[in-house]
Amino acid sequence: MRRPPLLVLTSLVALVLTGAIFGFFYAWVCSTMWGLDDADPRVAIAAMQAMNASVRNAVFFPAFFLTPVALCVAAGVAHRYRHRASAALFLAAAGIYTLGGLLLTMAINVPMNETLGAMAVPESREAAALIWADYSGRWQRWNITRTVASGTSLVLATLAILALRTSSTDKGLGEAAAHVSAAHVSAAHVTAAHRTAAPDGVARVH
Repeated sequence: MRRPPLLVLTSLVALVLTGAIFGFFYAWVCSTMWGLDDADPRVAIAAMQAMNASVRNAVFFPAFFLTPVALCVAAGVAHRYRHRASAALFLAAAGIYTLGGLLLTMAINVPMNETLGAMAVPESREAAALIWADYSGRWQRWNITRTVASGTSLVLATLAILALRTSSTDKGLGEAAAHVSAAHVSAAHVTAAHRTAAPDGVARVH
């Protein structure tokens, strides 16, 4: 069965944005922070300050801020077309990302970034190492938390789309069965009417 274009569009937008923000957080986990930890701490501090200053841009905005909006819209559209399981999954994904990704970042990671950004990079490697050691470990722990949250949201959004396909298949089978049943009933009625209208001298079957 063909799904409504609005349902397809909103579901795909929600999935893409959720995947984008998960990938953003995951990149910090598996490459960026490990590289900075291995660098000269003075370089690490300066690089982190530069990245934190540049991340507030129009490319980052949709994935970070609009992911929960897109997931809620997808949930609403799915509910409108009576895909209740998909709607519940999209809504759960929105809630988990909002709490474990968006709000966590605003409450913890952003203040840490602002504190680091206000610091002058020390000339002493030892002094810089102390600052970086205090910052990096805590920041990475919270980044892993938001990565897990956004990853969970991505899984739920994927399951929501798969549920759309399953429910559509079930509906299609149900409608086909209903058509077959209706055809059988119509055929039975036609046969009964034909027998009832048989000419005189022919046995009538009631």
